[in-house]
Amino acid sequence: MQVKEARDRPRECRGETCDLRTKEARMKSLTATLAGSAAAFALASPAMAQDELRDWALDMFSPVPATVPALEDNIVTPEKVDLGKALFFDPRMSASGVFSCNSCHNVGTGGDDNMPTSVGHGWQTGPRNSPTVFNAVFNEAQFWDGRAADLAEQAKGPVQAGVEMANTPDNVLATLNSMPEYVEWFEASFPGEDDPVTFDNFAKAIEAFEATLITPAPFDAWLNGNDAAMTEEQVAGLETFLQAGCASCHNGVNLGGNGYYPFGLVEKPGAEILPEGDKGRYQVTETAVDEYVFRASPLRNITETAPYFHSGVVWDLRTAVDIMASSQLGADLSEQEIDELTAFLGALTGEVPEITYPMLPAETAETPRPSSEVLPN
Repeated sequence: MQVKEARDRPRECRGETCDLRTKEARMKSLTATLAGSAAAFALASPAMAQDELRDWALDMFSPVPATVPALEDNIVTPEKVDLGKALFFDPRMSASGVFSCNSCHNVGTGGDDNMPTSVGHGWQTGPRNSPTVFNAVFNEAQFWDGRAADLAEQAKGPVQAGVEMANTPDNVLATLNSMPEYVEWFEASFPGEDDPVTFDNFAKAIEAFEATLITPAPFDAWLNGNDAAMTEEQVAGLETFLQAGCASCHNGVNLGGNGYYPFGLVEKPGAEILPEGDKGRYQVTETAVDEYVFRASPLRNITETAPYFHSGVVWDLRTAVDIMASSQLGADLSEQEIDELTAFLGALTGEVPEITYPMLPAETAETPRPSSEVLPN
């Protein structure tokens, strides 16, 4: 492996009150750390023993838990999960009656739509690639720019986005209240509330369902002590992943989803991969050092979620690995190293929970009629 010279680029400071100087100092520190990791990897020692490698991995990653994680201010119950599943699959939550949450986050195709950018209301296309819904509960924030704090807040966004579902909270509630069965399901899911059919509860129910969409993978079994859960090539890829510095950004339960970094930390990729008009987290914070900063992409099930990056223009996982090595680490990987890393990423492909398409409540004469009208942005 040959290591290119690192160039300083800004990194997002996790606290919104951090000043510019602190952000730039942390950015320089991260750049130096990653460049040092890549340089050290070029002189790496022979393969580590699995127990030693596992100890290192457990310092950086955590296995998927065996139970649904607890949510903040949202108790997960079977009734709420069932309601959330119905809402997730119901296209009547969109203005046109055509698009549902599952349209862009298809649970049968990796939790996304396998398109560069999603098609929505009036056959418009969105600005960014659709992330997978699987294991999204483990992300510290949602969307590529982290503008939603949790899955409940995220669930409200696409419903109201003009290029996605193009609906309004009032029309969603009118639709739900027009169907007695939905009203009964809300009452069972939010007992004791005088008026349980609210837009907040709509989002909480979807969040509860999405929290169940976790996918334990061979990597989790390996982390838990099963040496046979990963192949030799996958184990070698994990070692490469750690030694090269990939885990500096892709760590935690989701191997990502928990930090913000500039795309092009060392070497900025071309405009076809990093469109100049999409400045990432800058659109949330309006802070100069957040230009072209994005949340680190979670890597679980990445073999199922092509095309890659927020621009959705790279269809081959090996190519994506090579781009990340050069742009984020300043490293030229050998073909063997790319093969090993790609094999390791395959060990993150998990077992999808069984999901049965729900039977949805019948419409009534009071149900709002669908509209395909495209309103100006």
